[in-house]
Amino acid sequence: MIVDSALYRNGERVDLHCRPHEFRVMREGVHSPGDFVWLGLYRPSEHELAGVAEAFGLHPLSVEDALKAHQRPKLERYGEVMFLVLKTLWYVDADDAVETGEINIFMGRDFVVTVRHGRGSQLAPARHLLEADGRKLLTQGPSAAIYAVADHVVDGYMSVISELVKDVDEVETSVFSTARTSDSERIYKLKRELVEVRRAVLPLRDPIRRFATAEYGDSAIDADIRPFFRDVLDHLNQGAEGIDSLELLLSSAFDAHLARIQVQQNDDMRKISAGAAIIVVPTLIAGIYGMNFDHMPELAWRFGYAYALILMAASVTGLWWFFRRSGWF
Repeated sequence: MIVDSALYRNGERVDLHCRPHEFRVMREGVHSPGDFVWLGLYRPSEHELAGVAEAFGLHPLSVEDALKAHQRPKLERYGEVMFLVLKTLWYVDADDAVETGEINIFMGRDFVVTVRHGRGSQLAPARHLLEADGRKLLTQGPSAAIYAVADHVVDGYMSVISELVKDVDEVETSVFSTARTSDSERIYKLKRELVEVRRAVLPLRDPIRRFATAEYGDSAIDADIRPFFRDVLDHLNQGAEGIDSLELLLSSAFDAHLARIQVQQNDDMRKISAGAAIIVVPTLIAGIYGMNFDHMPELAWRFGYAYALILMAASVTGLWWFFRRSGWF
């Protein structure tokens, strides 16, 4: 479906007086240098995307990638058209899960076409912020739209990483608490979600770096926009460093969790051994005095029964005191 479409002239939005699927009419509205069309689609059908490709001259391979989605972040060039793929992320706190979407962007000299997949890939906030921006970045042409989308997506990365930081802090608190906890499953889930974040963040650094430098020339990325891409690249690098730190913390927390389990097991074995010793000694005494041989001492003694009970109680008390003093209880 077509989410939004507009013509931008001198940094201002100009409504297109055409029906949503009249893509050629949209592009024919470009008359002056700096004018460009921004067309936004969400999970378009093959027929819709074919019409867009015909009107804007998109390469069949890039159209196929945009239609099927599930691409890794990348930047490719087909003639005068650049094709950029970004992964979107959002966090489901109840499940400790990172969900992913995808944005495919076609950028030509006078147009930007965005194809979105996934619930967390809304671009309306980025478009509205750009339209309301007092700096009038839209006067810089399609590269301003690319920056707005990339900045919006990377801000989403940073939000997800911030949520993961909170969860990792909770795991550390749980691992080192006095209570007995089972954190291995949650640690594994968080490490798996970090892999998803890494797949989105790391491959995107190279395309953004190419935008931030002169590698693509003035005809593709406006020179005045490059500093803004450097800011996006800085955020990506911060995100990559945050991912590395979180993975290291989770690995350390998992090692500490395993060590704590071993200590708890050793402590449990000491307590079990101490309890068994306390039970075994009076059992031994009772077993000896229960053999009933004819010539055993104390069998005919008047106080033999009381003596056996006192001996059992004294041995139990002595062992309990010894183990208590040794820290086994």
